Amino acid sequence: MSTTVNLAVIYYSATGFSAEIAKEIAEAGAKAGAEVRLLKAAELAPEAAIASNEAWAAHAAASAGVPVATPDDVEWADAVIFGTPTRFGNISSQLKQFIDTLGGLWARGRLADKVYSGFVTSATTHGGQESTLLALYNSIHHFGGLIVSPGYTDPVKFVDGNPYGTSHVDGQGNNPVGEETRNAARHQAERVVRIAGALKSGLATV
Repeated sequence: MSTTVNLAVIYYSATGFSAEIAKEIAEAGAKAGAEVRLLKAAELAPEAAIASNEAWAAHAAASAGVPVATPDDVEWADAVIFGTPTRFGNISSQLKQFIDTLGGLWARGRLADKVYSGFVTSATTHGGQESTLLALYNSIHHFGGLIVSPGYTDPVKFVDGNPYGTSHVDGQGNNPVGEETRNAARHQAERVVRIAGALKSGLATV
């Protein structure tokens, strides 16, 4: 069994903030030695809704080439980092729809014993960030997965302030993703890859 970690970074992003964090995580994961797939959840919103928001339409066009996640990507992965904007304190319907397609893998035990983690964006300070990640992690418990949150395991987390996962406040689209968020994202990716690698190596000897 190869001990190279297969990392799937699966996100939904409407206006691009979650996508930017996902890219940072993917790059950091690759630098940490993982084989990485950067993937988006399929869009569910009608074209009229997307077209009515200039930033949403622009990001939809810019991200057209990003592959759409499939259950096969999760089966392939040793570790999965999910990302989503918060929607009324919960995960986006697009990411939830993707998670709901994993029932077949769950029934066959193919979601268990993997490492999972998450990140989130919101328009306002707090804005449901922690409840969104906790809601995401509810599904991981059902998977039999192993949640690797960043916690306060590095000084960057005392700056970012969210032990559940990387989070960013976009300020209604006015706050770009800065170094505080990028540092937290890189640390989260590195921690996930390290723990997933140790788990994979250990299971290979069982």
